[in-house]
Amino acid sequence: MPQIAQLGEFYASQIFWLVVFFGLAFFIVGRGMVPKVMDTVAHRDKQISDDFAAAEQARREADVQEEAWRARENARRAEAQGVIAEARSKAALATEGRLAETQRGLDAKIAAAEARIAEALAAASAEIENVATDAARDVVARVAGIAVDDGAARVAVKEKLAHG
Repeated sequence: MPQIAQLGEFYASQIFWLVVFFGLAFFIVGRGMVPKVMDTVAHRDKQISDDFAAAEQARREADVQEEAWRARENARRAEAQGVIAEARSKAALATEGRLAETQRGLDAKIAAAEARIAEALAAASAEIENVATDAARDVVARVAGIAVDDGAARVAVKEKLAHG
């Protein structure tokens, strides 16, 4: 078979060219392109890790600023609560003063009204006593035909009104 006989003649040259092309490919790709790609990947990895570190630092600074802000807000809130409490106490004192003044005015009006009622009651009692005295004297004069003096009739009416 002539095809098998030719293998030996071409076998050595094919292996030679195979080694040459693989060697060229190794040096061009392996020594030329792969280091550049690896440098690019390493540079990107470094940039990503630097960005992560910067983000972490920014987060810590933001946390510190947020904590400071919260402390300021809590202090302002406490100050506002103090102002509110002070305003409430002042308002309560002012309200107490107005209530006391109003109560004094009402007490004075009540005392005056009670005095007027007492005067009216005394006047009404005196009027009732006078009417009762006149009526008792007139009844005794008509029924018994006796004339009773005003003092005796008044004493009898007072005693009857006092004891029922």
